[in-house]
Amino acid sequence: MEKGILLFKMIVVLVLSISLGNWFLKKARQVRAQGRPLYQAYLTAPGIIILLAILVPVVLMMLGYI
Repeated sequence: MEKGILLFKMIVVLVLSISLGNWFLKKARQVRAQGRPLYQAYLTAPGIIILLAILVPVVLMMLGYI
């Protein structure tokens, strides 16, 4: 039973990360089509979520919490 729950959690994380990646790529293509700089894709909702997912663990490691 525990392995089933763990497998379910892993599948949920995988599906959500794929969805977030596709959402970000869609926004990045829109930004590129409008002729704006590519860094502006990171100023959209999926870009901010991705940046937070990267930066929060780094900051916590630097502060010694992880």
